Amino acid sequence: MTKPMIRIIDGDQVIDREMTADEIADYEASKLASQQQEAAMIAKAEARAAVLAKLGLTADEAAALLG
Repeated sequence: MTKPMIRIIDGDQVIDREMTADEIADYEASKLASQQQEAAMIAKAEARAAVLAKLGLTADEAAALLG
């Protein structure tokens, strides 16, 4: 399997090269953190929607009550 590539732009010079093991590890960790953050945001939105549904309110009505 080939390693992912990285592009370095330095002024007039453009260098394409394979990522090092450390860069790949950082990239994978960053990608995982981003996925976890997105999953947490979705879970929070679903929980908020469930509470509003139990109360029989729309998001606009809840905002009016709390705003």
